[in-house]
Amino acid sequence: MASTPTYDNDTDRRNIRVGMLALLGALAMLGLGYAAVPLYDLFCRVTGFGGTTQVASEADANRAASSGVLREISIRFDGSTARGVPWTFRPTQPTDTVRIGQRDIATYVARNDSSEPITGTATFNVEPAQAGLYFHKIQCFCFTEQTLMPGEQVNMPVLYYVDPAILEDEFMADVEQITLSYTFHRAKEPVSNARQTAD
Repeated sequence: MASTPTYDNDTDRRNIRVGMLALLGALAMLGLGYAAVPLYDLFCRVTGFGGTTQVASEADANRAASSGVLREISIRFDGSTARGVPWTFRPTQPTDTVRIGQRDIATYVARNDSSEPITGTATFNVEPAQAGLYFHKIQCFCFTEQTLMPGEQVNMPVLYYVDPAILEDEFMADVEQITLSYTFHRAKEPVSNARQTAD
């Protein structure tokens, strides 16, 4: 006759410990899943990964301007809209040559071609991607949502500079032009609420 196995308290404690560790592991993975997007965004902003540009203060811009660098670089501007955004959106000039470290301003024109108010938000990147680490924006329309009334046309400025540290990066040595691209998407917030908030 076969005997039934007996479990002592040590076995029960081990089983409970393994179960708790498995539960903690599952909760940690869930937490990482929620944190992945903001952590990735932070990583991109710090490193310029994927062409993410940097945000700079006036003090940062003043330090860059005092570097005394004389070299220039070409900046190409690009503008587009996502499907479902009935706007005309383009740069006022397609290229500009700027001195590295010096502030410059680019202007885009946006016009709402529809018969209703539309709130848009601009995503951006630079090419080549590694240039994102050195492309600093001081002010930009892309920092906030933009609401255009039917037929309204506005100029949207970007105040920026190229960090002199770009000259020390061996991977950027052959880069003669940086492309700054924006794409406008519809904001998720309802237009009526966005307009009231802006007012």
